[in-house]
Amino acid sequence: MPTALVTGATAGLGKAFTRALAEQGWDLVLVARSGTDLERHAARLALGHGVRTDVLPADLTTDEGCAAVTARLAADPAVDLLVNNAGIGYERPFLDTGIEAEERLLDLNVRAVLRLTDAALEQMTKRRSGAILNVASVAGLGPAWLSSTYPASKAWIIGFTESLATSRQVRSAGIRMTALLPGYTRTEFHQRAGIPTTFPPAWLWLDADDVARTALEDLRRGKVLSIPSSRYKIAAWGLRHLPRALSRKFAWDISGPSH
Repeated sequence: MPTALVTGATAGLGKAFTRALAEQGWDLVLVARSGTDLERHAARLALGHGVRTDVLPADLTTDEGCAAVTARLAADPAVDLLVNNAGIGYERPFLDTGIEAEERLLDLNVRAVLRLTDAALEQMTKRRSGAILNVASVAGLGPAWLSSTYPASKAWIIGFTESLATSRQVRSAGIRMTALLPGYTRTEFHQRAGIPTTFPPAWLWLDADDVARTALEDLRRGKVLSIPSSRYKIAAWGLRHLPRALSRKFAWDISGPSH
């Protein structure tokens, strides 16, 4: 069976991806920081779907964690699909977060995606097959969260994925790459970041399992950008085509009136 490696596999969208892939019969390599959570989740997937599950505890904000995962991407059995899902964001504004925390965000949201994608593509281009799904955000299309580094990190993922996915080097090897741009999705992400979930209204929230299934289908169909639900397709169009000055007027400023 094909093998998928999913980062941030024990919570949020990462967990939804593992469920969707297991339902489709993929063997899985699960990556997250907590070995205990990984073992528990891997056992449930193996029991429920009869797939093979391997666990790889790794902190992708560190060189050691990235090295452990890139080594697995280079090993047998080959990884046919890489899902770069792990990421973080903060409720606090940039000037209050501290540079160490901001660098940690960039290490996970940007540097780990860069390093794992490089390792995966090295093997996939040799085999002339494979796929990579990078989790970005609709927020990466414009100034959606003022005073936050998060949208900038997701903008990098979008640009990085588009650049590689449409290049002759990747396309000629038969490799598919997709950037997923979800909107507000009900997961543990917001609670962990301390971001309130009372806003926006309920109709704007997406279901994590629906988002994961849509992204995997868009990847299979060769879409470079996957934007689940019509409401966020409209939002994405606006962020891409409206004047930036106008977009900034409607952006959420997380620094609040005191800043």
